Amino acid sequence: MAAKEDIQGAVTGTRNEWSDRTVVVTGAAGGIGKGIAAALLEAGARVVLSDAHSDELEHALHSFDMPSDRLSTFVADICDESQVNALGEHALERFGKLHGWVNNAGTIELGPTLETTRAAILTQLDTNVVALLQCCQTAARAILAGKSGGAIVNIASNAGKVGFPHMIGYSASKAAVINLTRNLAEEWASLDINVNAVCPGSVRTAMLRRVAEYHAERNGLQTDEVLAGFISHQLSRAIEPVEVGRVVVFLLSDSAKIVRGQAINVDGGDTPY
Repeated sequence: MAAKEDIQGAVTGTRNEWSDRTVVVTGAAGGIGKGIAAALLEAGARVVLSDAHSDELEHALHSFDMPSDRLSTFVADICDESQVNALGEHALERFGKLHGWVNNAGTIELGPTLETTRAAILTQLDTNVVALLQCCQTAARAILAGKSGGAIVNIASNAGKVGFPHMIGYSASKAAVINLTRNLAEEWASLDINVNAVCPGSVRTAMLRRVAEYHAERNGLQTDEVLAGFISHQLSRAIEPVEVGRVVVFLLSDSAKIVRGQAINVDGGDTPY
């Protein structure tokens, strides 16, 4: 049986742990990325918000209303390796050390598989896999510079496990992220860098609505009807971005050191494996 002081330490340790830790979040101007940033700030972390869209990033910064010693922004296109490297340098210059990195930025192109072009597939693979890997490399170098270990969380998707119609490029790219995550976790364990992924389902975001609008138009339905069909049958509601964020916070924490190379479903129970 755990001693009383051990239990108290487990309960209070999270906020103490995060009070001096810095995490980069890509694609942080909205949707899941913004929810992850909110959860990290809620835990007490310092956060670098990064996105390719400067106006939206500035709006996200002001929406958090946090002091400058807790929050910073950096405009970067993850498909530009030099900008990604500059993002890592910014995090170190701004906060001294980097302890975590969340790869949330990505892209999706919808369309019937018979009509999907090579260009569309390559765009999604380049953004969702190749650029994500380069972000992981930058994150690892920055974490190693601090000599204190750290963690990376990649945002995959339940589409990478089960697949959905008209999302062939996206599904394939997210399946690659899941396997990439397992490989990095194995290779970088000796560097004291933990790597995991989360696989969201229907999260209440602008991207989910765009997917619903696409299917509604093709099938003569209302967007809200399609959105209702996306809702987890177990949870009976859409998932909020900050809920995904709280799982990410756990995976970045010391408490998750025994969780390695996993692709955790955060879809309300829809994906069975």
